Amino acid sequence: MASTFFGLHIAYSGLNAFNASINTTANNVSNVETEGYSRQTVELQSSSALRVYQKYGSVGTGVKAEKVTQMRDEYYDQKYWYTNPSLGFYDRKVYYMNQIEDYYTDNAANPGFSTILSKMFNSLDSIKDNAGDTSVRNEFISDAEKLCNYFNHTASSLQELQSTINDEIKTVVQQINSVAQKIALLNKQINTIEQQNGQANELRDQRALLVDELSKIATVDVEENEVVNSNDPDMYTGATTFTVKLNGQRLVDTYEYKQLAVKTREAKHNQCDVDGLYDLVWEDSGNVFNVQSKTLNGSLKALFEMRDGNDEQNIHGVVDGESLTGQKIKVGGLNITDIREFNLPDNGMLMVNNYEIPYRSFEVETDANGTIVSVTFDLQRPITSATQEDIANQKLSVGTTINYKGIPYYQNQMNNFLRSFSTAFNEIHEQGQDLNGNQGGAFFVVDDGAMDREGTYSYDYKTNGGFKNTDDTVLRMTALNVDVASALDDPKKFAATKNINNGIDNYDNILGLLDLESKTILYRGNAADKFLQCIYADITVDAQECETFKSNYTSIMDAIQAQRDSVSSVDEDEEAMDLVKFQNAYNLASKVIQTMTEMYDQLILNTGV
Repeated sequence: MASTFFGLHIAYSGLNAFNASINTTANNVSNVETEGYSRQTVELQSSSALRVYQKYGSVGTGVKAEKVTQMRDEYYDQKYWYTNPSLGFYDRKVYYMNQIEDYYTDNAANPGFSTILSKMFNSLDSIKDNAGDTSVRNEFISDAEKLCNYFNHTASSLQELQSTINDEIKTVVQQINSVAQKIALLNKQINTIEQQNGQANELRDQRALLVDELSKIATVDVEENEVVNSNDPDMYTGATTFTVKLNGQRLVDTYEYKQLAVKTREAKHNQCDVDGLYDLVWEDSGNVFNVQSKTLNGSLKALFEMRDGNDEQNIHGVVDGESLTGQKIKVGGLNITDIREFNLPDNGMLMVNNYEIPYRSFEVETDANGTIVSVTFDLQRPITSATQEDIANQKLSVGTTINYKGIPYYQNQMNNFLRSFSTAFNEIHEQGQDLNGNQGGAFFVVDDGAMDREGTYSYDYKTNGGFKNTDDTVLRMTALNVDVASALDDPKKFAATKNINNGIDNYDNILGLLDLESKTILYRGNAADKFLQCIYADITVDAQECETFKSNYTSIMDAIQAQRDSVSSVDEDEEAMDLVKFQNAYNLASKVIQTMTEMYDQLILNTGV
């Protein structure tokens, strides 16, 4: 039969159990504002019954606190980690799209393209009143320089933004590596505790919080499995394996983790890229981490799309296998054949059949109408015969093709507009004569230190049969280097008339120039004055789309977080009720001990002599 003092043991077990419950409730209340903390609860279980060999068979032995568990639902965690990358993706895009939109702002406080262009053409129109007045001419030339400065500044701002994004990519990679290292360390600490029958609840909360952080950066897959005894599959050792995959590639494998590294590009992918842009590789193997994978999501991918997005408007073609040599690659079947839209870097990177081949220069071949039919690239280093076999007649692109309107896209759009506008403006200007009776020269030129601003605009893309990129003004002109020719520092050299013999106040050549503002089709089926509308249409559509998706995913994440909180968060009112409940239970257990003490006193002190 049970011991005479067995009741004290039962009551004592109640004291211990409810004392643990009160302590756990106190811990919950203390962490009510702790980020990532999951509410904990004591699992109470009745102790094993004791056989007493009586008619009633057995008696209860009290209660025991089995373990302190965290209230967490893995299903909601997985939903959170699945959705969070989408929010991170659109959040970063909204941030940078708003900055790009600011660069093209045009209002009274911040005059932009339309204001500057209109002022320039108004100044040009004013010359008609007194074409021989050098001060009026000088005002127009000054306004034309302001237009060039606008493009120079905007293009430079976009490059600065590209550098900023590039730096953020490096920071994000360091963040990924840090999180991976911390998760691997926590895995070891958790297993050490739980193999000794402990519960590493706080450490598990820290680990889940790190996965939350990582899931906003990139797509993650998390899996935890129990480790069983190899000799006894039904025996749980207390340890678990915990793996984290980054876009399907293993980042953390329980105690082991991999690191990403940034690798500086060997050559440019887009014409106006800044130097030193990063690609991502795995540090241990050097293998490329594919940031353009369709399954990748998160802020990391958004950064690359904003930095490198060219809307698939980089050069594509097919390698001419018959003319392929170790040092040169000829490409035909080009997707861009208009010289004004050509956007090749002076030296860049060819992507063909999983090969990256840097080139140092190129030569363009055109037909009699000026249409580009092929490009021959002079490579930085020779390629092997085996490589030649692999790339012959294969599809080729210059740089990476990204279907998003990022910084390279807006740089290209400004370049395309300027080439078309400057070509038309210069052709008309060259048909006129200045006040000295000399033929007009180029008005808009390239000012990149590679050519003399006094030089003439000699290339005619309509009739020339072939040229090298280093000799061609149209191909080299970008928003970064466009300028008014230094010859126009002397306003007398502005060609306002087609024939100076008609008088210095004749302005017939100006009439053709004035048509360029709103009557001559120059860019995307519009005249020059519609350039900003076209750009704004691109920006606002993408920005609004990103804003919409960000808002949608924010709502979804709020709903998922609410579901998580309904399980895991600490509710102050609920904890207060638990305190009262556990206090009453503790007091009752104490009352049992007091009652049984009185009984034992009576039995020991007052029964018998």
